[in-house]
Amino acid sequence: MSLTRRTLIAAATAAATLAGASAPALADWREDYPTLRFGVITSENEADRTMRFKPVQDYLEEALGVTIEWRTATDYAGIIEGVRAGKIEIARFGPASYSKCWMVTDGKVEPLVGELDLDGNFGYHSVVVVKADSPYQSIDDLEGKSLAFADPNSTSGHQAPRFFLGEAGYDPDAFFGSTGFSGSHENSVMAVLNGTYDAAATWWRDAERSNPQRMANKGMIEDGSWRVIWTSPKLPSSPWAMSTELPEDMRTDVQQALYNMKEASPEAWESLTDGQASGFKLVTHADYEGVVRMIQTNLADR
Repeated sequence: MSLTRRTLIAAATAAATLAGASAPALADWREDYPTLRFGVITSENEADRTMRFKPVQDYLEEALGVTIEWRTATDYAGIIEGVRAGKIEIARFGPASYSKCWMVTDGKVEPLVGELDLDGNFGYHSVVVVKADSPYQSIDDLEGKSLAFADPNSTSGHQAPRFFLGEAGYDPDAFFGSTGFSGSHENSVMAVLNGTYDAAATWWRDAERSNPQRMANKGMIEDGSWRVIWTSPKLPSSPWAMSTELPEDMRTDVQQALYNMKEASPEAWESLTDGQASGFKLVTHADYEGVVRMIQTNLADR
């Protein structure tokens, strides 16, 4: 994103605040795109994902003055392909799925915003979790045991643990007795708790906001039934992104609407973040170049 584009967003936001406007004036791009398709990676089960993002969908319709259609896929690759094929205009990716989309489109996708935690920090972690009552205390204890990954294009559920464990001398393909893909972060944790796998890689932002904690809050698992035995270095927050082949004024309007969401629609913001984020940060591809290199290294090592 250029400095000019950032300045335009700031100016438009200030103008909307002064005018008390709830949505930008209709622009030419809406004539060609009266409907925008919105896709989200499969980080949780479909029913909960749809419910979580419904207030966001409603907010974007009001803020942008267009119809927002929900698009779903059975895996991360489906959302990547949807953006590449022009069948999804707005995507909420993970860092690795965004980076993979950037790679397969030859750089024709750009990130718009990413979340800040309650302390204003940008990022989260990959963790390896085990059952709370298991004997495993560290990665060393998992030699010859089984590890569940979430999806090949998941950052915290595959790419990051593969990269950082490999860097520390634990080649996942040789060190663990077996590895496999569960299909989602929730499936991975359930597989550990029901004994199908000894450990699982998943996402973790802090003690209050993580995949296992969200599952416990929803009543899917017992609170405290898991334990973290490994934590990765910090990863950049998950970005919302759009194809650069779409009109620039459309991308600017979507970015502005997302950036304003917390103040403009507290209901949508609460549903999206569980109230555990302080706002969005404007991001650029530079924030994710390290993840691109991570994926390239993982591909080269296999």
